[in-house]
Amino acid sequence: MNIIDVFNSFQTQEQAVAHLEQARWKGHPVCPYCQSDKVCRHVSGDRAGQRWQCEKCHRAFSVTVGTIFHGTHMPLRSWFILLALMLNAKKSASSYQIARDLGIRRPTVWSMMHRVRVAMVSDTEQAKLLMGIVEADETYIGGKPRKGNKKGDDAPNKRGRGTKKTPVVGVMERGGRVVAKPMDPGQLSSKRLVKFIKRFVDCEASLLMTDEYSGYREMSAHIMHSTMNHATEYANGIVHTNSIEGFWSLVKRAWYGSHHHYSRKYMELACFKFNQRREPDSFKTMPGIMVGA
Repeated sequence: MNIIDVFNSFQTQEQAVAHLEQARWKGHPVCPYCQSDKVCRHVSGDRAGQRWQCEKCHRAFSVTVGTIFHGTHMPLRSWFILLALMLNAKKSASSYQIARDLGIRRPTVWSMMHRVRVAMVSDTEQAKLLMGIVEADETYIGGKPRKGNKKGDDAPNKRGRGTKKTPVVGVMERGGRVVAKPMDPGQLSSKRLVKFIKRFVDCEASLLMTDEYSGYREMSAHIMHSTMNHATEYANGIVHTNSIEGFWSLVKRAWYGSHHHYSRKYMELACFKFNQRREPDSFKTMPGIMVGA
């Protein structure tokens, strides 16, 4: 959904609330405090039609209780526009850029985006296992050290596995979803990589594609495994890791062009956006994810 569609679909707060209620409760509202379905809508007051009353615990609530929108002073329409901007930016968008687009203070936009990222990370981690032809690879995220930050070490930052940058390990279902996690340099061992693959991949229903990095040598004991020697070729029939390497290129373009830094625990934001790429209208699924439906 583009920005014009969001403007036209949510002209009022009432329309946004109705959309969120449908996404969360699907026509059957329940109390978020005691889970009772014996609730009734408030018909008077400043927010008539947006508040509910539980007949069991006698607490009043709205659809935003217990969600990322809980306690917000920003209209839901602004939240929905922010969601659309975040989803539509293929190489990501900074809080400064969205703050300029919405005419909202940058710290407020940063806080809103922070809540959205938490929900995106949770949704990525709870997704079902990857299966089929699956590609695994690692990359290294970070820029060149500034002169003032070298602390006496004038050696240039090496490329590849000898670098001091943050390693990120990813696994991608060919033509499907991707999962990526940052790790410490000492964690790229066979034991750690096997644990990572077994956590996110259905090993009995998958064929794993990797390069010839020694950390993947023990994979054959747990999953069907084919390797590609990048010193001689980059593809041999179905054996290649081009799909996940294309994902790494998007991650690095977002790093260089928008953020210039990734917080380790929010690396999964890039995965969430990539996994929504084939949705005909990814915005329609977002409110449900944001409220945990």
